[in-house]
Amino acid sequence: MIPSSVRIFVCSEPQDMRRSFDGLSRAAAEHLGEDPRGGALFCFVNKRGNRLKVLWFDRNAFCILYKKLHGAKFVLPDERVIDARALTHVLRGVENDRQTRLHA
Repeated sequence: MIPSSVRIFVCSEPQDMRRSFDGLSRAAAEHLGEDPRGGALFCFVNKRGNRLKVLWFDRNAFCILYKKLHGAKFVLPDERVIDARALTHVLRGVENDRQTRLHA
């Protein structure tokens, strides 16, 4: 459970998922204008929308959650700042109708 005091930022610009801790922390600063060590979560997706990384700083280290969907896409909200409930919806992804029909 994410405490309600934690801010969650969404980067609407697709990112190269080869980027890791340093690259994503730079993206948080450059694209979102936020300090990546400030205790917030930062969400990034790739161009195809099937991979997502969430970056956060935990006291003395960066952490990354990396998720890859099969037959689905991550749909980011239009808002730049979201709450934990919205993040839950993002993490679920939305099934690709074509993939669903192929496997039916």
